[in-house]
Amino acid sequence: MYVSPMLLNKVDHPFEDDSYITELKLDGIRIIWTNFNNKVRIYTRHNNEVTSIFPELATIDLPEGTVLDGEIVVPGDGGKPDFEAVMERFMSKKSNHQIQYCVFDIIYFNGEKVTSYSLPQRKELLDEIIPEENMNIGTVRWIYGNETAYFDLIKQNKLEGIVMKKAYSRYEVGKRSDSWLKVINYQYEDVFITGFRKGEFGLLLSFLNHEPAGMLEFMPPDDRKRIYSSHKVVSENQNFKFIEPIKCHVKYRNLTKQGKLRIPSFVEWL
Repeated sequence: MYVSPMLLNKVDHPFEDDSYITELKLDGIRIIWTNFNNKVRIYTRHNNEVTSIFPELATIDLPEGTVLDGEIVVPGDGGKPDFEAVMERFMSKKSNHQIQYCVFDIIYFNGEKVTSYSLPQRKELLDEIIPEENMNIGTVRWIYGNETAYFDLIKQNKLEGIVMKKAYSRYEVGKRSDSWLKVINYQYEDVFITGFRKGEFGLLLSFLNHEPAGMLEFMPPDDRKRIYSSHKVVSENQNFKFIEPIKCHVKYRNLTKQGKLRIPSFVEWL
């Protein structure tokens, strides 16, 4: 039984508030795990069933009538989530990456909806039922408050960010709520825009040393208009028009293993 997950809103900076809990934002794939009629089914947040992709999660011993919310990760160097590895596992049956399902919430237990429980109550229930001996599943650790110190630690270790959740909020099925907030640990870079994709919007980026930096797809409409009105085309091929370089400032999640910017978005012109 698929349940549409609760979604997060975004804030730019953490703030101190002991009425929130703080936990690590995991860099993986959001997964809803269900066991109804003694049949385990696993779904992405967009209601795509992926049970066959993660067979090691289909044999987890949890009560019938349970629905869990969490993130599948592949632990990489130093235990840090490796997003490219988890996507490789997701896309290829030949991948042998070891996954872990990191559970941060419970929606149903024994066939009863528990969304009205407070978040600490739901966390306590998870601690009671998640089997400690199964290395493929675990619970996400959390603390009250300490948002700024936690985020500073995240930045030092180059992790994705933190999540701040109102401690006594209910689980809001299928809603994006201010009760859950994410703070992304963005990285920043000065780059050149060197071209744009024909058709669907996308800008080619290069680092200041002219090495390829990836594709930018997130830019405000007014700034898009500026690109199209002020660029000077120097060449083109079937898919791209190449322009005289334009310098700008972008933010991104991290560098990929190929040394390119992951999910860059426009910040300002330089």
